Amino acid sequence: MLKSIPLIDLSKEQEDFSFYEKKFKALADTRRLQIMNVLSLQGQVCVCDLSEMFDMPQSKISYHLKQLLDAELIKKETKGTWSYYELNDTQVNHLLSEELCCLFRQK
Repeated sequence: MLKSIPLIDLSKEQEDFSFYEKKFKALADTRRLQIMNVLSLQGQVCVCDLSEMFDMPQSKISYHLKQLLDAELIKKETKGTWSYYELNDTQVNHLLSEELCCLFRQK
């Protein structure tokens, strides 16, 4: 006789998993991790300065910043025509292990 498996509503868990999936996908890129490291060391940084630091076109840096922004790992402030980015410490500290988290803490 086969045992019946009870149906479970996974919609809440799926919502939670989607929330974290976006964050981990954003973290799964070396360039984005490097950007986060710079933000942790420098504080608030202009997209124009990041473009120069990484020797990349602003459009490519903006793509990476958008991924991090959508995952709520960074925050954006617009001043005039420039956008400035900084780590969202609350989200980063809740998400990462103590070991990895230390890479993004201001020293």
